[in-house]
Amino acid sequence: MPQELLPSDAVRPGRLTEKEPVVVFESVSIAFDLKPVLENVSFSVQPGETRIILGPAGGGKSVLMKLANGLIRPDSGAIRIFGEDITQIRERDLYKLRGRIGMVFQESALFDSLSVEDNVAYRLHEEQVPPDEVHTRVVEALKFVELEQAIAKFPPELSGGMRRRVSIARAIVSNPDLILYDSPTGGLDPITSTTIIELVMKERDVNRTTSLLITHRLQDAFTLAMNRYDRAKGTMEPIPGNGVDEGTKFLVLNEGRVVFDGTTRELVGSTDPWLKQYLS
Repeated sequence: MPQELLPSDAVRPGRLTEKEPVVVFESVSIAFDLKPVLENVSFSVQPGETRIILGPAGGGKSVLMKLANGLIRPDSGAIRIFGEDITQIRERDLYKLRGRIGMVFQESALFDSLSVEDNVAYRLHEEQVPPDEVHTRVVEALKFVELEQAIAKFPPELSGGMRRRVSIARAIVSNPDLILYDSPTGGLDPITSTTIIELVMKERDVNRTTSLLITHRLQDAFTLAMNRYDRAKGTMEPIPGNGVDEGTKFLVLNEGRVVFDGTTRELVGSTDPWLKQYLS
């Protein structure tokens, strides 16, 4: 991949020096139709950290992501994003806070009637950014995901992988402080999935963006954890010595409960019978 960086290449102020976690869940529970979906979920994500969320289907992963973005509210517990308890703040304040969050939805969630440029620019238009600046930032975001040649196309003209890359461009165009990736490789073939994971890695290593990422593919999870983006070569490469990215950690859910919260090495070395079977 050629090296194209969002401005600026430098770490944004406050990214890695803040001591306060970017995301905190404290004893969060939620049920639908009296059926528990998440039960007493607690974890935190530090600035610059990537948290990979794993677990069987129906375990509450996507619900957790919607809670983190304030799209739904829990029945009990507290959720703090950038230090703000989003279970308590007013809707207008929540809207402002979402301006610091980029979201990559399942199946991309693009507007088919809008061009790629207008899809990526959607939030910038809402924020009333000047048109010339909007175009410049959209082009930069599309270059980051290597899709600037598709700027005038419409989503129905794109492949599934290209649509997912447009979704990532839309998420990063506002230079967010937190990105939520809800199954960004879902429904894609292995080769295209690896391309998307490389873009997630690029955003992690170039811009040091804090992120939560759901994946159903263990291969994608460990590719992200055990590789780094080489900015000189413009591609990913294994971390020497069978190393891992220390800022990439795991949260594993099963039946709505946290069964693991820790590092890659701790996950691989776990002797828990359920985890061993799940990872095998």
